[in-house]
Amino acid sequence: MTFGYIIERVCRQGILLLTVALSSLLVCCSSKSVGNGADAGEEEESREAKAMLQGIWVDEETDEVSFRAEGDTIYYPDSVSQPTFFRIVGDSLVLKDVDARYAIVRQSANVFWFRNQAGDEVHLNKSNDSLRMSSFVHDRPATILTYTEVVKTDSVVFFNGDRYHWYLAINPTHYKVHATSYSDDGVEVDRVYYDNIMNVSLFQGSRKLFSCDFRKQQYEGKIPHDFLERAILARMDYVGVDNRGFRFNATLCIPDGASCYKVENLISHDGRLTTTLVEY
Repeated sequence: MTFGYIIERVCRQGILLLTVALSSLLVCCSSKSVGNGADAGEEEESREAKAMLQGIWVDEETDEVSFRAEGDTIYYPDSVSQPTFFRIVGDSLVLKDVDARYAIVRQSANVFWFRNQAGDEVHLNKSNDSLRMSSFVHDRPATILTYTEVVKTDSVVFFNGDRYHWYLAINPTHYKVHATSYSDDGVEVDRVYYDNIMNVSLFQGSRKLFSCDFRKQQYEGKIPHDFLERAILARMDYVGVDNRGFRFNATLCIPDGASCYKVENLISHDGRLTTTLVEY
């Protein structure tokens, strides 16, 4: 047996042992990865708890309807709060659409207690009154700061001996604006409102000086973009006239919020428009 042959055998055995070791390491890593994937997967929900939540629930103190659970969805009695997909995982009520989780304090076939966003304990009782279903029936979507039909106003104004006539038309749209709010029970809900378009027209006698449709997007740059996305064009008011022109103030608000911006739209006597932020 030559020295070269011995060296070759040793090298072959070393490579074989290294291959086995690497294979074992890969198997371990693969198994660990699969385990982590299972742990990171969607938590298992309690079907029994979900079944008990089915039905209409009312506040224990006020007897007001809080929500209705039907299948995988929770519905709210007001028409602007959007239904949300829910699951019950462990001791928590999970609302998927608004990515919120609430600790369940007590649950039975007719009792549901949980802690709301502020940490307060909310006590609900199941209602078997079929008339409660009327709380979830709406002839048309109710809106705040929005309109369900065209509203028109106009007025005649005299300035420096000239007669002017302005017209304002508020046109409701189907452009949805989503706003996050909280129910009376302190539960986070996604609400939908509808934006408006305001048309302003100005005439000097029979001569048209100005006519324009105003949309909230026209105020980009005057109002922060994040606010504008969540706001609606809520009002357009005639303010007055002077040597510079006619002033119409646009009010943009976040529905159900206290925050509003007011922008002045100045229409000069020769029909030119300038906008200025006047109030927040």
